[in-house]
Amino acid sequence: MTATLDRTVCKRTAAVATADGARLHATVEGAENAPVTVVLAHGWTLSQAAWDDVSTLLADQVADGRLRLVRYDQRGHGRSTWGEAEISVDQLGSDLAEVLDQLAPTGPVVLGGHSMGGMTIMCLAAARPELFGDRVRGVALVATSAGDLTSDPRSAGGRMAKLRPGMLSALLAGARVLERLRNLVPPTHPRHQKMVRELLYGADATDEMVLEGAKIMHASTLRSFLEFMPALGDHDKRTELAALSRVPVEIFVGDSDKLTPERHSIQLTEVLPEARLHRAERTGHMITQERPQLVVDGLLRLVGEATGGRDAS
Repeated sequence: MTATLDRTVCKRTAAVATADGARLHATVEGAENAPVTVVLAHGWTLSQAAWDDVSTLLADQVADGRLRLVRYDQRGHGRSTWGEAEISVDQLGSDLAEVLDQLAPTGPVVLGGHSMGGMTIMCLAAARPELFGDRVRGVALVATSAGDLTSDPRSAGGRMAKLRPGMLSALLAGARVLERLRNLVPPTHPRHQKMVRELLYGADATDEMVLEGAKIMHASTLRSFLEFMPALGDHDKRTELAALSRVPVEIFVGDSDKLTPERHSIQLTEVLPEARLHRAERTGHMITQERPQLVVDGLLRLVGEATGGRDAS
């Protein structure tokens, strides 16, 4: 008789309660006694589904007990609620601290953040530096920025910054009507996919990638888009990243990224000279979809370092 390997993976959903009343929807995969927990934070107007391709590539390591994987929806995104706190990226950093405290209270942790998720990690590092080097043993920053998102008028962030607070308030007041109008051009519509491809993807992105990304973003609300936009413009942690210098850092950027162009990743390496920078050619902002293996390789290097140099791959 041939023995078969049990590949059953423990998977559960959890609700992380925050002090201001938000409930963050999280997915936890893997054994409680895994040697390291990988926690992934997604970007603006996305959800934890933006990490699906990375999660799939990590499935063997999760099944083998080499790591535990936690993904969650940022407040106001996916299945997470809003809470009562004022919207800011600093608040997202506090939310991430709650995720760690409630879902990974002990043992080494590796953090991965895409776009706004990377900014979330930076805010955690600024507010809770004592976590880095002790609990947090490695960080992957994917298509993200430490600040100055809106100063270049030619960039996507610069163009969005032209929307003044009064305009944003008016749009938010009419959100229900605008949501109905938005549904007239669903993700399957060629015009919708063309817009998403031009803004977020590189030359090698497949139609399937673009459609999946469009679906994830379309599932987000107009409120998420409008209320977080000023918060992203206010984000600036360029002088508050000292805690990240205590741990290995992997930085990823696409050469065609229009939201967080390469200059933002270069600025990060100037502050964190020991960080490893990976530039993906013919790749846009959605690296977790476009080049998931590149991101996974970086995460596994961090996992190996977090567990004393053992190879996690």
